[in-house]
Amino acid sequence: MSGAEVWRSRHPRRYRDGIDASSTGLLGRSAELARLSALVGATRNGRGGALVVRGDPGIGKTALLGSVSGVRMVRSDGFEAESAMPYAVVQRLGMPFREYLPALPARQAAALRIAAGIDVGDPPDRYLVGLGMLSLLAAAGEAEPVLCLVDDAHLVDAESLEVLAFVGRRLTAESVGLLLGTRPDARVEAAVAGLPVLELGGLGPLASVALLNRSAGASSGEDLDPYLARQIAEETGGNPLALIDLARESTVRTLTDSTLAGVPMPVGARLETHYLRQIDEIPHQAQQWLLLAAAESTGDAALIAGAADRLGLPRDAGVAAERAGLAAVHAGGRGVTFRHPLVRAAVYNGMTDADRRRAHAALRDAADEAGRIDVAVWHAAEASIGTDAAVADRMEQVADSAGGRGGSASRAALLARAGDLTPPGPERDGRLLAAAEAAAGAGAAGVSLDLLGRIDESSLDPIGRGRLLTLRALLPLFVADAAGIASGASTLLNAAELFHGLAPELEQRTLVRAFELVLNTEWQTRGVTLTELGQRLLDGADVAPGPLATALRALGAHILLPYAEAVPPMRAAVTMLLELDDAALLDMGFFGIAITMGLWDARACTELLERTARAARDAGSLRVLDTTLWMLSLVELVRGDPAASGRYVEQVRELRRAIGYDAEQVVNASYLAWSGAPTEQVELVAQGVLASGFVGAFTVAETGLAIRSIADGHYRDAFERLAPMVERPFLQVTYQQLPDFIEAGVRSGHPDAVVAAAHSLELFAASSGTPWVRGVSARSAAMLSSDDDAETLYREAVDQLELASAPGELGRAHLLYGEWLRRLKRRREAREQLRAALVIFTRVGAPAFADRARRELEATGEHISRNAGSEADLLTPQEAAVARLAASGSTNADIAAAMFISVNTVDYHLRKVFRKLEVTSRRQLAERLTGD
Repeated sequence: MSGAEVWRSRHPRRYRDGIDASSTGLLGRSAELARLSALVGATRNGRGGALVVRGDPGIGKTALLGSVSGVRMVRSDGFEAESAMPYAVVQRLGMPFREYLPALPARQAAALRIAAGIDVGDPPDRYLVGLGMLSLLAAAGEAEPVLCLVDDAHLVDAESLEVLAFVGRRLTAESVGLLLGTRPDARVEAAVAGLPVLELGGLGPLASVALLNRSAGASSGEDLDPYLARQIAEETGGNPLALIDLARESTVRTLTDSTLAGVPMPVGARLETHYLRQIDEIPHQAQQWLLLAAAESTGDAALIAGAADRLGLPRDAGVAAERAGLAAVHAGGRGVTFRHPLVRAAVYNGMTDADRRRAHAALRDAADEAGRIDVAVWHAAEASIGTDAAVADRMEQVADSAGGRGGSASRAALLARAGDLTPPGPERDGRLLAAAEAAAGAGAAGVSLDLLGRIDESSLDPIGRGRLLTLRALLPLFVADAAGIASGASTLLNAAELFHGLAPELEQRTLVRAFELVLNTEWQTRGVTLTELGQRLLDGADVAPGPLATALRALGAHILLPYAEAVPPMRAAVTMLLELDDAALLDMGFFGIAITMGLWDARACTELLERTARAARDAGSLRVLDTTLWMLSLVELVRGDPAASGRYVEQVRELRRAIGYDAEQVVNASYLAWSGAPTEQVELVAQGVLASGFVGAFTVAETGLAIRSIADGHYRDAFERLAPMVERPFLQVTYQQLPDFIEAGVRSGHPDAVVAAAHSLELFAASSGTPWVRGVSARSAAMLSSDDDAETLYREAVDQLELASAPGELGRAHLLYGEWLRRLKRRREAREQLRAALVIFTRVGAPAFADRARRELEATGEHISRNAGSEADLLTPQEAAVARLAASGSTNADIAAAMFISVNTVDYHLRKVFRKLEVTSRRQLAERLTGD
């Protein structure tokens, strides 16, 4: 029996009951309470989940969230003063569960400790922190069901908000629930995308009238006239706070008179005015104490008391505010709380600027004395008028500390504020540039672009200008700015020139990035030719020795040298990449794809990408992992394995669900073409990709469509689609198109047009010598040869491709050989080749080629029965991914880390897999999946 089951057995009544509407005192919220009750019930039953409760101020979010009971509750609200302190809320939520840290995987535990500022180390990726938090809460949920509650999520620091949203999306089989309360806020909506949302509106007319009468009756003993009560309810929009406070602070006659007079009810900003009248009625010293409490948004009673001493306020200054019901001082660490956030806003906004600065200055000094440096700097900034170099220096130190804990978004916000406090000049612009870089690192491209727009470029030194240009070149990729993407490589070359002689490694990295960007833009590249880029890459190789020099030498050779001369430096680069450790490989980027595919070395390409994926998983770098998996999906298509490509596409979908992106944005147009989607649909996707500036992805899509046409026997269509791309060759991209171009040309009656392509393949085969290129070269030559020579070439193609890791190419070799044999009436031999082709195409999920092989077999007189489908078809994509990892020998902990889910969820999926496939062990599972 699990710890959670033990807890439930000891709490049978609480386990059975949901949230009782009658016990909460809430009116008109039965549907909302039912949603919360369902979440609590699921949490108790080991089916965790999350819910975002969103609504306007005073609408009743806090009261609704406060109605939850029956599980262990851990609460950590957002505060304005902590909104730029990375992982502040996550740290408070995790503290009660620190006893479970030793049970976590070492990397996850280390990430949590560094994020919390307990340990010093390499800044962790926020998604690794998220996985650590998920594991920590899942472990705690094994002992007893846990519900994490975070109110005022719109004030939560960016890193905590992303971690909480990540955890909420991954809760599946854990006794853990998550509740977030927030006002409507664009930042929060973006962060929590993918989580279920409960929109909290005003109360209905009956509940509003009941609440109004209940509140008014409690203070006056009278009921309102039903007509007037309904009118008041309508005018307040059913806002509970407005109804309660208005009723409690007014007599029935006042309510009646104000309604008859047409005076608008105090909702929203008008409620602040309503509270200001109450504030004006308490003594001045109490007002000053309230201002300190409002300025110290975390409600730290010790800091407020210390600041009050500095202002000369008596120790009992806050008593009058408490008696008026505006605020309360709590024992036991809860500090000072306001009746409602709108009361705090009324206090703070109702005071003069001078009074607010005076309060912040007193709180700054109190925080400094208490060693609360982050809080002190925030108050120091709020106490400043205009620029303040000393405060800006302190804020930059805090920003660097935030960056050291992995808080890129917080670092960006702090550096931007430091820039605002810095007098105009190089130091100010340097801080804004660093803020823009941090924002880009956090994925906030729009924020980064805004910060770049505030910089006076002329004040920066050459390295600063180069960094600025680098950002300008790369940010368009995140916002699909086609013009910016097209000119990005040229901009990066300008940046590299600025780094020349000053920062050799930065120069070389920038040159590699320029090449990688050209892989995106291909023939739409603006501002630099491929030849000019190649020469600059070769020049950059001589700037400094090391791995980057080897990379640049290979890339320059790939562009400029004849193929035979380019092979040795390209091979040297592949060897260098294979010898790097995982961390260094992760830092190298993706240029290795161009080199390995240029060498026709699919095995090295997939090995490097799979290692990069593992390293990205270990580091929690989900954005790098996303790109790597996407690249793997494309490489698998080049190898001719759509099924493997589809598995990677599904991993990307699952990953983007975890991040919070719409999984339906994951559209690999070439995969759609291979797997049988309508041509019109694929063309539409391809044109959309092209319009966004991603020409490389468009080329991949066009190639997929051409291969689909070949499979369907529409050779002229394939030839006409491939010819323009071959006529404007682009490095290894065109290399891979040549075998398809040759088949389409021969079969469509244009053999003379493809002879040069066949000669190129022969050169590649002689120079590179991998089984893949030798096989496709022999296969292509066979199609152009006489019948006397063709058989030897077809056999060579099959023999070579059996040694290669390109199953689709092997299947096509069998298919073409079989078709040739059938044409020569050698039906028995033809069947042997066509059966082999059909098996391969069925296994790799290439239905159009499988249908072609099946038709050819039937033409030989053989009856073909269609397969009912594989065992894996019974599984959901996530179950299939878990099953394959388990079958490969991965432990549950390994699978959890690889898929960014908890161990509980892995166990949950495996139990379903075993049941669906009717197996009882991992050995049987491996045998069953291998049989697919």
